[in-house]
Amino acid sequence: MPPASGPGTRPAPAPAPRFGRIADGPAAAPGGESFATLLAAGGARVERIASLAHADPPGQWYDQPGAEFVLLLAGAARLGFADGTERVLAPGDCAVIPARCRHRVAWTDPAAETLWLALHLPPD
Repeated sequence: MPPASGPGTRPAPAPAPRFGRIADGPAAAPGGESFATLLAAGGARVERIASLAHADPPGQWYDQPGAEFVLLLAGAARLGFADGTERVLAPGDCAVIPARCRHRVAWTDPAAETLWLALHLPPD
């Protein structure tokens, strides 16, 4: 039965805002990565990624159906692309990776955790 509406009824309360610190999420094991979804809605997903001395195996590529925006918050990384190029990222650097752009994490700092914020968009 649908909820009652009209005079004297109140709308459902809005969800409460959530707060946190991006640095307080799950840590990455040496050589690995840790993923945490911060928000998912409308087919998009915001993700926190922590990496420590991580590199995807040679020849392993991400080939995603939607575009991705990544922002490096801490640490250091290199992204590799199928055309053989690599791009070094430092804190504050960001990248927009188009849908179907084959890429991989070529290297992350072995001495300090690398922290990423990623926005995955739904396919067009």
